[in-house]
Amino acid sequence: MISIEYILIGVTVLILLSIFASKLSDKFGVPSLLIFLIIGMLAGSDGPGGIHFDDPYLAQFLGIVALSFILFSGGVDTRWQDVRPVLRTGLFLSTLGVLTTALITGWLATVVLNFSFYEGLLLGAIISSTDAAAVFSVLRARRVSLRGRLKPLLELESGSKDPMAVMLTLSFIQLVLNPDKSAYSLIPLILWQIAAGGIMGYLLGKGAVAAINNLKLEYEGLYPVFTLALVPFSYGVTAALGGNGFLAVYIVGLVMGNSSFIHKKSLGRFHDGFAWLMQISMFLTLGLLVFPKQLVPVIVPGLLISAFLMFIARPISTFLSSLYSGFSFREKIMVSWVGLRGAAPIILATFPLLAGVPKADMIFNVIFFIVISSALLQGTTIPAFARRLSVDAPLREKPPYTIEYESTEKAKFELIEFRVHEHSSITGKQVVDMDFPEGALIILINRGEEFFVPGGSTVVNAGDMLMMMVSKENIDRVRSLVET
Repeated sequence: MISIEYILIGVTVLILLSIFASKLSDKFGVPSLLIFLIIGMLAGSDGPGGIHFDDPYLAQFLGIVALSFILFSGGVDTRWQDVRPVLRTGLFLSTLGVLTTALITGWLATVVLNFSFYEGLLLGAIISSTDAAAVFSVLRARRVSLRGRLKPLLELESGSKDPMAVMLTLSFIQLVLNPDKSAYSLIPLILWQIAAGGIMGYLLGKGAVAAINNLKLEYEGLYPVFTLALVPFSYGVTAALGGNGFLAVYIVGLVMGNSSFIHKKSLGRFHDGFAWLMQISMFLTLGLLVFPKQLVPVIVPGLLISAFLMFIARPISTFLSSLYSGFSFREKIMVSWVGLRGAAPIILATFPLLAGVPKADMIFNVIFFIVISSALLQGTTIPAFARRLSVDAPLREKPPYTIEYESTEKAKFELIEFRVHEHSSITGKQVVDMDFPEGALIILINRGEEFFVPGGSTVVNAGDMLMMMVSKENIDRVRSLVET
């Protein structure tokens, strides 16, 4: 029996190693998920760490909890005004795109791995989800962003794709274990999961905003505790009703992120950091769960399926889902290439293990290998691909200062930061000549290392960061004047 102090030391050392090793991601453009997975594999029984971990149930439990917090944090960070123009395309990608990827990849799995029809579809469903967070971490490391509607499209697709992949995975597990069961019999169940997940997420999100604004807790530190409890509660109560818990927590985050409540900024920063802790813990655990020696027999079929997924299945699903979307051919190519596989497929690969699916071990190893190969090939080439296709944009830096302003539902103004671009309509103009609507005021300008309060004759330059107080009804108008 290992004493608790050694367990605590081991866990914290692995987390600290992951944090320090994440600098490799910044230096070489390697996705951080790959770094965390490798550390977990090295710490496992086949590596120098020698830690024996073979508990799929614990790994799945931690994965579900971690993924719930990651989806919640992603929802909080998603601005509705950004994703609204790409809502139709994003939803098609996260539904029709996932189904198309699962069907095409599942067909290949039946050929390459000699799987049955439903076993192939199960593997295709598991690998159908993508990880936009990994994509954006690679782009940030190379100080690159994506222009136009690409970034909000990928954010929306990633946040809404996992629930669909979960539903398909659970459905195909049922069909593998009960081959006589009709696939059509699962349609009402899937529809109920979507409806219950969406309704519960919306109601719980609205309820959480009202509760935070009216609780008036004596201690500010209790607000993060409230939201920490909210996430697993939202997942659990939705799943207990037969709904999709992942969809619910994402919508809870989306509703809260686009509402006004006290301590919003501090809670957002807290959950961003907590999501990173969950991500590190999840990848370390999944790295421990795999036995690298067992990956050797699946290298050839894994490479074939991975290449097929990158170059055929993902592009087909992307172009099919984005018909009449207004995206250019180059933008669609970029969307198809950034279909990076991440944590969700590995977590979903534990579901067949616990369900007793006959070929679950092979499915898990193949999925794990595909995730690694996707991170190595796609993850390291995304910035160069974006530049080659001319869909890249300068990374918008966060301001090196923090000013807190707590807005509530009753507040009429928001404190917002805007970056002035070279081709902005206000670049080179004096403040007095700017056509801002009533209720919009520049209160601080950050220019390089300098901070100053502007006057009417102050000329705004490209690259300036404006701290503005803006009435809520004029936020979109001011953003269009400053950022376009």
